[in-house]
Amino acid sequence: MRQVSHFNLAHMQDELAELHETMNEPDFWNDLERSAKVSQRVKTIEDKIALFKRLNARADDVETMMELAEEENDESMVSEAGAEIRALDEEAQRLKLETLLRGDYDHNNALLSLHAGAGGTEAQDWTSMLYRMYTRYCERRGFQVKVLDLLEGDEAGIKSVTFEVIGENAYGYLRPEKGVHRLVRISPFDAAARRHTSFASLDVAPEIEDDMEELNMEDVRIDTYRASGAGGQHVNRTDSAVRMTHIPTGIVVQCQNERSQVQNREVCLRMLKSKLLELHEREREEKMADIKGEMKKIEWGSQIRSYVFHPYTMVKDHRTGYEVNDVAAVMDGELDGFITAYLQMQ
Repeated sequence: MRQVSHFNLAHMQDELAELHETMNEPDFWNDLERSAKVSQRVKTIEDKIALFKRLNARADDVETMMELAEEENDESMVSEAGAEIRALDEEAQRLKLETLLRGDYDHNNALLSLHAGAGGTEAQDWTSMLYRMYTRYCERRGFQVKVLDLLEGDEAGIKSVTFEVIGENAYGYLRPEKGVHRLVRISPFDAAARRHTSFASLDVAPEIEDDMEELNMEDVRIDTYRASGAGGQHVNRTDSAVRMTHIPTGIVVQCQNERSQVQNREVCLRMLKSKLLELHEREREEKMADIKGEMKKIEWGSQIRSYVFHPYTMVKDHRTGYEVNDVAAVMDGELDGFITAYLQMQ
């Protein structure tokens, strides 16, 4: 299936015609997994073409409205046209952002892992704040979030959490977020109300199909253990949780949120393949710059972005220079400005 790297109407219509031919093949519906993916791709392309046409039609209507307003000297019509132009601009910006998703895996689902860094309880609370921020962002985008593994903090917050983000272009939108995130604030856990600096890291990998990445299982150590946290008595009494370690690279993945060890094992295998793919792509970043960014040590000087709550409020991305003062909005999932700035920089 050919993927269009940018919004080119003619190319998208050509791809749509090819997909319709595929759907007309006699044995198309015999492979349910393949047919579901093709059908979803068809819907995605049709939705984008329809949106493009709607925007063009609305732009023509606004142009006509402005001409009438000028002829009749109607200020109310000018105001109405201005509001419509602003609404059109917002939708056009969203469409423009999609044109920046040009990586081979940008259309895939994403696997995200947050880890608390230096800072103890404060860093674990910061990790839970980031997890909330990304779930809010996913809600805005219409993405589904599924927790795969979660380790709660000793006193508060989260030590680590791995979750799957399901939706069209999830990896493309979220890959710019990979890196170390720094928090500066008055700590609610400090009786002396001193200012603290904390860190957490986010790792992002594209979810891939099982047959896309070769994996020698002799290189993988598999451990089972009892799941912690919510899940009922059955989960806590059995070794249903699974941890996989890829010995050559040291990559570790684990899952404990599925109902059985078999299901957790399947999820772990998918996660491991995705992380290996991301590693291989990073090693070839001179050839493919779409998946890049080496995870640095989670401490001072390695952050990609700073979130300052005190003595002033600001969120600044150190790679692009993009910054905003409304910290609360960012923590509620307003990340499009940062993501757009990074994709444009690339």
